[in-house]
Amino acid sequence: MKGWLGGRLGTGACRVGVAWFGFVVDRLILGVVVVSREASGEASSGFLVAGSGVQEEGREVGLQHLSLVAVNIDGVLLNDTFGPVIRRLVESRGGRYGPELEQALLSQSQRVAAQAAAEVLGGTAEELLSAYFQERDRYLLEHPVRVLPGAERLLERLRSLGVRTVCYGGLERVHFDRHLGDLAGYFDEPVYVCTNDFRPGIREITEDVFRLRFDQVLFIDDVARVAQAARALGVAYIGHPSDYEHGYQRPLMEQAGVRHVVRSLDEIDEGLLRRVDAEAAAGRNWPDEDPRA
Repeated sequence: MKGWLGGRLGTGACRVGVAWFGFVVDRLILGVVVVSREASGEASSGFLVAGSGVQEEGREVGLQHLSLVAVNIDGVLLNDTFGPVIRRLVESRGGRYGPELEQALLSQSQRVAAQAAAEVLGGTAEELLSAYFQERDRYLLEHPVRVLPGAERLLERLRSLGVRTVCYGGLERVHFDRHLGDLAGYFDEPVYVCTNDFRPGIREITEDVFRLRFDQVLFIDDVARVAQAARALGVAYIGHPSDYEHGYQRPLMEQAGVRHVVRSLDEIDEGLLRRVDAEAAAGRNWPDEDPRA
């Protein structure tokens, strides 16, 4: 929601003094405006509601253009448990793990990824999918799922900027509830979107879930395939590639032309978010975009 809604202030040939008293309730800035007309001595008040793009004492409070930030769960808010497990599985079956295979498997539906793996490693998709989850269970015994440093601070920043926020990923909602349930209050309904049936999910989250235009949304993700889909749609994107030492997502993001690639969630600070917001408003999310086209 952008701009002001609420009381309509009258006009007249008089000087008007305005005082604003504000407070925050569930991400909306609520305020009472008291107007005094010096010529008539009258005073009136209006109840106003502001979303993003509000100004408080001449200072911007919310983002000016973006209405939604979609944040990936695994690899952004939680540690990456996909890339390392896939590599283990591939190498345990005599396969060679490289950037092409990683790109073919990450951020795909389970069925598509399993079929792609079967074409390289042999066996059936069903067999490899079962083997993957068995390998993942073993991996998690050594490397438990954890919330990444800076995750809550990022969500607090997004809340303070008045932008709606949703989480998404390829596993079922129970995965979110188990590992991010304590942070669920930072997200807007539906809180979490499972994208397994429509990877990577940018179009569906933007148009079907939130009924927004592509230029109104920012995706924060750890996979270059999602960046490529965002670029094709003109969607703003911040890359947060996994710190997994054998992963290839950072160079793949650079090849995809991602303008903003960070090494930590704290790098997604207010300055970067406002810069991305301005780029989205100008139609410049990607290096070769021409807003006049």
